[in-house]
Amino acid sequence: MRWRLVAIGLVVVGVAALVVVLRDGERRPPTPAGPVADAFAYDPERREQLERRAAAGLSHVLYARSPGGAIASAARTARWRPIVEQVAADADLEADTLEALVFLESAGRPDARASDDLEGAVGLTQILAETGRNLLGMRVDVRASERLTRGIARGRKVAARKRVRRRVDERFDPRRSLQATARYLTIAKQALGRDDLAVVSYHMGIGNLQRALSRYGDDEIPYAQLFFDSSPLRNEAAWDVLAGLGDDSSTYLWRLYAAREIMRLHREDPDELARRADLQTRKASAEELLHPPPQETEVFGDFEAIEDARSDGRLVALDPARLSRAGLRIDPRMGELAARLDQSPNLYRALHPQALATLQAIGVGVRAITGTRERLTVTSTVRDERYQQVLAARNIEATDAYSLHTTGWAFDISRRYRSRAQARALQFMLDRLTALNAIAWVREPAAIHVTAAAAGG
Repeated sequence: MRWRLVAIGLVVVGVAALVVVLRDGERRPPTPAGPVADAFAYDPERREQLERRAAAGLSHVLYARSPGGAIASAARTARWRPIVEQVAADADLEADTLEALVFLESAGRPDARASDDLEGAVGLTQILAETGRNLLGMRVDVRASERLTRGIARGRKVAARKRVRRRVDERFDPRRSLQATARYLTIAKQALGRDDLAVVSYHMGIGNLQRALSRYGDDEIPYAQLFFDSSPLRNEAAWDVLAGLGDDSSTYLWRLYAAREIMRLHREDPDELARRADLQTRKASAEELLHPPPQETEVFGDFEAIEDARSDGRLVALDPARLSRAGLRIDPRMGELAARLDQSPNLYRALHPQALATLQAIGVGVRAITGTRERLTVTSTVRDERYQQVLAARNIEATDAYSLHTTGWAFDISRRYRSRAQARALQFMLDRLTALNAIAWVREPAAIHVTAAAAGG
């Protein structure tokens, strides 16, 4: 427990310093002392900024996994806008929020099913059969719906069967589905008192959300406060509820806001949507959106470029002692291919100053959460393009195209953990920094590959 109270200032650059540079690029002197938990404390003045960051940080999955891609899903969803606006106006809801829910739940497909079992989530807004019947007053005859669905799958009298299915299972009727969702959100708002909490409960459930709020000790707060002010170090009882759900319920609101932004771009700036969709899907994370390819991001072509960057401060050498105080160690094999380029491995042990701050923040946070002196192992940092080519020729997991390692913004952390507690703590840090839009990351076979965002990114 004593280590949980170690001051941020003792580790030179830590979580608090990272949060400081995340304030829309505004740089403020870091708090000279204070527990690690304070870095995750909620600031009501930054609520809108936190919500924007969370939407941006959690948007990758929408681009990567929406059926047919985000652009196609936005086009399908937009077809329902007239009905969405009518239903939203009747229920006193925001049309943009209801539309984003359609994008998130079904990607605009009225026949979408979560599984072959029609007791599960179905339709434009993915309503469970039991919820539809017992809470929302819908007609849901699952047996008849399944029989008709099998007939539709066989391809005979499809249009006629779909018309009948919409009558016997109103979840397949777009208008009825939207109206039922509007009723749910109205019921949830009456129970929870806030629009944002009502939306969260659409995935989490009203009871689960009430339990998390109760554990926090305040049932009238914005969801941003519950989410960002709860962690293994702060309001742990509330965090336990959110983390214990075992799904992505806790981030549902941020992904819905991301969907809302995609729909806005679809209407107002399709070229920007296309640009983001391209960058979001080039890699297994959003790293290229954080630092677009070479025309917009400095890339180190050879060892001389790295030497110049280190000499003028664009890159900072890893300091083993400072890393150790931050709960990190350098893998002795880092830069092991340098000899093939007649260079020292130490040349390839450096990062952009802000990427280094992010790395140390992760180490500080993990050590504080575990309450031990265990260290994470950093396996890779900056490379030049020549080093990357040599690596790609030997390692099928390495790309011979644009690598964020060649920019000094990326680093790898070994997946060989000292304990399960260390692994869980690292996962929390990755998830929380993603929700702050401070990193993009991907799990590789041997390492966690992390790309740090620029200040104000």
